[in-house]
Amino acid sequence: MLFTVSVVVQLPAHSALAGPLSYSSEQALAPGTLVRVPLGRRETLGVVWDAAPQPDGAQLKPVASVLEGIAPLDAAWRHLVGFAAGYYQRALGEVALAALPPQLRELDAAQWQRRLQRKSRKAEAATEAEAPPPQPTEEQKQALSRIRSEEGPFLLYGSTGSGKTEVYLRAVQEALAADPHGQALVMVPEINLTPQLEERFVARFAPAFGRHALVSMHSGMTPAQRLASWLAAHQGSARIVLGTRMAVFASMPGLRLIVVDEEHDPSYKQQEGARYSARDLAIYRGRLESRHSGQPCRVLLGSATPSLESWHHSRPAAEGGKYQRLAMPSRVGAGRLPAVRLVDMGQQPRNTQLAPQLMAAIGARIARGEQAMLLLNRRGYAPVLACGSCEWKSACPHCSAYRVFHKIDRSLRCHHCGFAERVPRACPECGDVDLAPVGRGTERLEEHLAQLFEGIERPGAEGEDRRVRVLRIDADSTRHKGALEEQLAQVHAGAVDVLVGTQMIAKGHDFRRITLVAAVNPDGALFSSDFRAPERLFALLMQAAGRAGRDASQGAVSEMWIQTAHPQHALFAALRRHDYPAFANDQLAERMQACMPPFSFQALVRADARTQQAAQAFLTQAASTASELPGADQIVVYPAVPTAIQRVANVERAQMLVESASRGALQQFLAAWQAVLHSTRRDGGIEGVLRWAIDVDPLMV
Repeated sequence: MLFTVSVVVQLPAHSALAGPLSYSSEQALAPGTLVRVPLGRRETLGVVWDAAPQPDGAQLKPVASVLEGIAPLDAAWRHLVGFAAGYYQRALGEVALAALPPQLRELDAAQWQRRLQRKSRKAEAATEAEAPPPQPTEEQKQALSRIRSEEGPFLLYGSTGSGKTEVYLRAVQEALAADPHGQALVMVPEINLTPQLEERFVARFAPAFGRHALVSMHSGMTPAQRLASWLAAHQGSARIVLGTRMAVFASMPGLRLIVVDEEHDPSYKQQEGARYSARDLAIYRGRLESRHSGQPCRVLLGSATPSLESWHHSRPAAEGGKYQRLAMPSRVGAGRLPAVRLVDMGQQPRNTQLAPQLMAAIGARIARGEQAMLLLNRRGYAPVLACGSCEWKSACPHCSAYRVFHKIDRSLRCHHCGFAERVPRACPECGDVDLAPVGRGTERLEEHLAQLFEGIERPGAEGEDRRVRVLRIDADSTRHKGALEEQLAQVHAGAVDVLVGTQMIAKGHDFRRITLVAAVNPDGALFSSDFRAPERLFALLMQAAGRAGRDASQGAVSEMWIQTAHPQHALFAALRRHDYPAFANDQLAERMQACMPPFSFQALVRADARTQQAAQAFLTQAASTASELPGADQIVVYPAVPTAIQRVANVERAQMLVESASRGALQQFLAAWQAVLHSTRRDGGIEGVLRWAIDVDPLMV
């Protein structure tokens, strides 16, 4: 007897097939079972789905094999994937298969059996208990009490250094203690934050559960490591999963707590393929897990500068709030937030990189054996290399952007397509050898500091240690494996006097010796066309300021210096008071007047083509019948325009904004528009269109 089963597989992009495919099987297969099935001329991994099979009268291809030894993916996981595919307008198979580890997708049944037969690693015994955890503060106790007694979701709004991580640790401890099979998921925005958080979790939980009970999930792991972590979580042997945004799809049958640290961070939004928000899916998953398991799965979002969406959702319930706001305004250990000092660069000589008063403050910190941190969110030596005799600039031949000058290896490198070449000996246009860098990046700032401190000795030091030590941390200096960890260790050990870097150094790091932080050139975001730019700038500066003065035992008054040409700007006024609520409320009032998110809902339709004309023509033609679609009466479709960087790697890019005051109407419209977009690309007669994609709730408009 043959059974007909529905199987979700990853189909080619723009195939217009979004649902499960029907196959025949010699045995009944439970939903969630992993199978190998034929697809065209190849064999691929698939997941048996809940949908009723749709035989069309043709002879069905048989399921090739079943991956034995792996329990079926549970209903809550399948529901989560189904929701994500529908909400973010992607094929079901694309989301489901992308959520599985790459190596699992590549192994056939025979290879999988050989892997199962390998000698399994013995579970590590729990180690002896180490030093007891610190006593919680009153604010931490109150937050934990509410997490324990209320359903949530929770927004933990705590100033930098207030001990949010300790709340996470204790919340996880309580969740695991309440259920012997319970699991916790803790997410961080970027890979470089995972190792340090992992150290704290291992120190806290390895004595009780063994080191094997905690695993990581992020793209920096090898395929074998990712598969091992996924299996440990799926089988329940891993009680705690630490990961980046991909971890929101981890199969965890005993999930009881989800923590999203630095929930405001844009890194939680996927920018390729299925453009999902891991933060928003975490909220939805918490509800799903609670409903399917019958036990509460609490969700805890944490940040010193919450996203405006989360802040809006955490207003009082009487005003329509959906989240419970937990406030921890005080720093642990009586440490004070840094005093914010503004330097008016309009009063400084032209081309001044670092104001004299800032340099004097840095020198004073070094003289006391303290550390300073300088933030410049632009890597490389200079954004542009230009000729002084003609109009030549280091434009990328493949993108509508300039190549960045990197002095260390004398290269011009495009940060969009990766194209790089040596710096020319002379101007390619006029032959002038006088090529000059324009603007500054972290390399140039590092060089400038080294020149300023040359000959100045550190008090009390001898030999080579007498020189002021400047270290740069950015994506270029940390390219090699282990480089970031090594450089951070130097900072923590006190082997660095001045740390220079991009936003990498502003997030989450616990630098105990830094007492001065300076933002060198933050003005670019003040007048951006992106309505979210002020929110991101305020968060970055607040997070950077939070790196200073974290060790109250030093007794030093910490400082945050900001070099700006607009010292009277309202953003800096709120920053000086460390008043995030005032800034957030002002921004929300402006957005309400302009009907911007979270008071409206948006989607972008992006098109890539060989010419800008073709990209815009495709979008315009697809929108020509938009008024006939369901929900169109509540939708505003804006004209097609080029993206901010309109050409990348010789591909022209355009986009069209779709907006509505109703999330439901927008979803209904986008679902119906999918067929129109498919048919326009297939039958519209527009040549050169390469691909298109829908981005729901975009972060960059």
